[in-house]
Amino acid sequence: MAMRSWKPNVTVAAVVEREGRFLLVEEETEDGLRFNQPAGHLEQGESLVAAASREALEETAHGFRPSFLVGIYQWPRPVGDVTYLRFAFGGELCGFEPERSLDAGIVRAVWMTLDEIKATRERHRSPLILQCCEDYLAGCRYPLELIRHYDAS
Repeated sequence: MAMRSWKPNVTVAAVVEREGRFLLVEEETEDGLRFNQPAGHLEQGESLVAAASREALEETAHGFRPSFLVGIYQWPRPVGDVTYLRFAFGGELCGFEPERSLDAGIVRAVWMTLDEIKATRERHRSPLILQCCEDYLAGCRYPLELIRHYDAS
């Protein structure tokens, strides 16, 4: 029997906190409406930092400038044969485009306290949402220099 090629899905997430609230998105999924950090898949040729910035803008209309890594998370989804490798970035917001239409499937961007995030756990896209917020609040800050992006040029 031939071995199947396996690889994880590489994703990025923006962990943004302001005055005790975290920026999340409410999005349509196959399991109904779910909460997530502004997050998505790394695109070909893109750096992880650029991907986090792009996803935040596309999903929340907020500009996001990553300034540190909160953590790297490996999560094998219990249903299906998918493992996510998530790079979660902290940083600051830089601009807001209220007229910008959000990505397909994104219902709204929402600011939630940690208690509100904990209270909506059953509606989280994955257990990584709460873990990333808790790691951020615990002071996890790794320099972006940890990640080297080599451009082909």
